[in-house]
Amino acid sequence: MELVTGAYINRIGTAVPEHDVHQTFIGFVDRLLPERKDKLLFRRMVQRSGIEHRYSTLTPSENLDIAADQEGFFQPGQFAGTAARMNRFETHAVDLAERAVGGLELGEELSTLTHLIVASCTGFTAPGLDQQLMERLDLNPSIERTLVGFMGCAAAVNALKLAHHVARSEPSAKVLVVNLELCTLHLQETMDLEVILGALLFGDGCAASIVTAEPRGIALKDFRVATIPDTRDLITWRIGDAGFQMSLSGEVPQQIAKALRHESTRNDDGGILRGQHKDDFDLWAVHAGGRTILDAVEQGLELAPDALRWSRGVLRDFGNMSSATLMFVLNRMMHQAPPDSKGIGMAFGPGLVAETFRFDITG
Repeated sequence: MELVTGAYINRIGTAVPEHDVHQTFIGFVDRLLPERKDKLLFRRMVQRSGIEHRYSTLTPSENLDIAADQEGFFQPGQFAGTAARMNRFETHAVDLAERAVGGLELGEELSTLTHLIVASCTGFTAPGLDQQLMERLDLNPSIERTLVGFMGCAAAVNALKLAHHVARSEPSAKVLVVNLELCTLHLQETMDLEVILGALLFGDGCAASIVTAEPRGIALKDFRVATIPDTRDLITWRIGDAGFQMSLSGEVPQQIAKALRHESTRNDDGGILRGQHKDDFDLWAVHAGGRTILDAVEQGLELAPDALRWSRGVLRDFGNMSSATLMFVLNRMMHQAPPDSKGIGMAFGPGLVAETFRFDITG
């Protein structure tokens, strides 16, 4: 009989930059908005965001009338171009990634890693972050490298899915997965309140994890993706002359809630709940994309008020770090949830897609 091997997240390390920029951003935008009604709406949305901290590699400015940051990236009338932002990604991303990998406390095990998977949608360079990490950490130069690029917040699940496939097909594999996002590099100079409110959500962060066939940590059970029809333009992420430009429609939460209500009613083997009842899951690891996204999931699936407490806690403490965010949620669950807890993970991205997986806490 063929031996079926599982895949497990054995460890997760996380890191954010040292600069908390949430209040700086609020003060900077408050100065930029010319209309009193826009200022009042922005302040009201700040209070409702559920976010208290967001971090950046950029140093907050001491004089917001001059710029949002001390480096001068975001000076009114002359925000930095894409080339400057990518140069900063190239020089700063690897430092944050190294800190996250350091949190794994691998020591000499670093030399035994067989695969490296890097997910990011906020920066591109060649040689890339994968090669930078290989050199910085002195990894085996023959390590197999894969980049999951420009898939947005849902890339967290895609990266885990790849690691899951590797560990199941090669039981001796040791896969390092790195989710690195410097979202704050892409602040746009605009008076479009919808764009500004989108920027209110995002911070920088990195998560590193080890996935192997060794049965400890979080057991990855299966993966499934669903695409919500007629929603491809609701989340877009395009490269512009002044950084990457995000469009995040206000329709996203209602479309997610509608799709999840349908999935809950459908509830067959082909659905994202795999024919199970919501009460079969102890843990809901939902990407903390924003308060309204989490509210939509809670309402669409009719979850208990505290079901998404893990995700809301990460949103409060770090904001939305794109692909790194879900891994921060899983890290808290790994250390705090009771052994043998059963969970479902979920992240949303451009498409509009819902990437999902089931998991168990092994203890």
